[in-house]
Amino acid sequence: MAKYRRGRINDEMQKTVAEILREVKDPRVSGAFVSVTGAEVTPDLKFAKIYYSALRGDKKELRAGLVSSAGFVRRMIAEKMNLRITPELTFIEDNSIAYGAHIASLLNSIEISPALAETESEEKEQ
Repeated sequence: MAKYRRGRINDEMQKTVAEILREVKDPRVSGAFVSVTGAEVTPDLKFAKIYYSALRGDKKELRAGLVSSAGFVRRMIAEKMNLRITPELTFIEDNSIAYGAHIASLLNSIEISPALAETESEEKEQ
């Protein structure tokens, strides 16, 4: 039962942080089109890892902007979510989108030779 509750808290945390990051006025964060890809809260609700990805901007500057706005984000989480303890936030860059795009480009670049394609079609017919 506890895992189900933590899953709901993780999902709600992800949605809430995504909404709050749109309100951040720091130009390092607001100009980078940050998307929150996941959230992971510890069982005691004291710490939360927020996974993010960004379309543009310097990665170091973006991380510095997120770290500096962590207090504001935490305060807004306390206002919007009904939790006994508001977790301390740690922002972690998520490279899974770029990795997925890289794998897709590799798969698209594979060329099948005509002889191999003929043998595959013959096997399907049998």
